[in-house]
Parts: sequence; structure tokens; C-alpha cells
Amino acid sequence: MSLVLFELDERGVATITLNRPERLNAINMAMRDEIWEHLQACRDIPDVQVVVFRGEGSCFSAGADISEFGTAPSVMASRAARHDRDVWDLLLHHRCTTIAAMHGYCFGAGLELPLYCDTRIASEGATFALPEVSLGYIPSAGATQMLPRLIPPGVAASMILTGEPIDTVAAGRWGLVDAVTPPGALGGAVEDAVTRVLREAPGAAQERRRRMIAEASAPAAVSIR
Repeated sequence: MSLVLFELDERGVATITLNRPERLNAINMAMRDEIWEHLQACRDIPDVQVVVFRGEGSCFSAGADISEFGTAPSVMASRAARHDRDVWDLLLHHRCTTIAAMHGYCFGAGLELPLYCDTRIASEGATFALPEVSLGYIPSAGATQMLPRLIPPGVAASMILTGEPIDTVAAGRWGLVDAVTPPGALGGAVEDAVTRVLREAPGAAQERRRRMIAEASAPAAVSIR
């Protein structure tokens, strides 16, 4: 059974599904490598316009697979793997519009992956947290950088420092998610978002995204007096 499912429809919409429901879609190294490969394929296939992320089973993802923590042959080997297959940078600078369909637990890397997406849509009852901080781990997939860019700094600091979860009401209020749907309506809401992107001129959303990232990455002007 594949740990990550990939589908591409005739409209140019790719769906990447985390498919480890018996482990709450905990993301291990093999899954990360498969996600990286699928994202590369979406980048390189001109017809792909939208990438949707979803999770199989009861939740989007409970985070990284902690059973693999510390199992790399060396620190340097671990760093090399992250550098050579940098899912997060690839996702941040991807040419396609990206949408995360979130439900159930969205913890750790299961929250960080959607933070890199253009649109986050959550089902009522979803919960969002960085519980790894209670184990002494720094959120290593970018939450310390991405959260303060998306939500008020004080809220981001609380999530990063305490690891305490927030619900969909708080997530919607603070802008962590763009929309909250009733139970059973998540798929329809995601399809509506996809349709809005496809209704535009080809590449329009991607060009806006490219310019936004370029602006955000530009060095701040320094005033010398």
C-alpha cells in the first residue's frame, strides 16, 4: 500500500493524499520523500494548475512519526536528506496553487505542511497544535517562521511556546484557516475553491503567488542617516 496517494484529473487538479490512517497519517521519511516526488511531478507537468492535500481516515495528520526521531545514521546524513529533498521550500515556491483540506488532528508537521499552502479549509472539529514542543523539540518544518506571518504574533507565540491546541473557531478567528465547513461539507468547499482558481486565466493565480513570494523575500530597505 502506498503511503501517499496521487491523482491527477483532466482539469489539471492533482490530489496528494496522506495514506497512513492506522498511524493517524504520521509523516515518516518515506512519506516525506513521496510527497517531494509528487510535488516535483506537479511542478514539471505544465497542465497541473492546482494541488490539493488531504488526509485519509480520521484526521489530516497527527504530525511527524516520532518513532523515527534520532534514527538517522548521523546528524550530517539527516541534514543532507533534508537539504536534498526539501519538501517545505519546494512547496513554498511551487508554481501551482495549493489547497489543504484539513480535518481531525492537524498537529506538528500536519499543521506545518498546510501553512505553506495558499488556502487552508478546515472541517468543524479539527484541532491545530505543535505538541512536539512539550517533548523539547523545536517545530522543524517551519512553524516558527510561518505562523507569525499568518496569524497575530501573540497567538503564534502561544502555540509555539505552549503546544496547546486551538479549535476551528479560534483558527478561523485568527486567520489560521481561510474557511471552516460543517461536518461532511469539506470536500464541497475544497471543490469550490478549486473551481475559483480554474475559472481564472491560466497561470493568473500562480503569477500573483510568485510576485507575493518575491516581495516577501526581498530584503528590507535600510535607512542610513
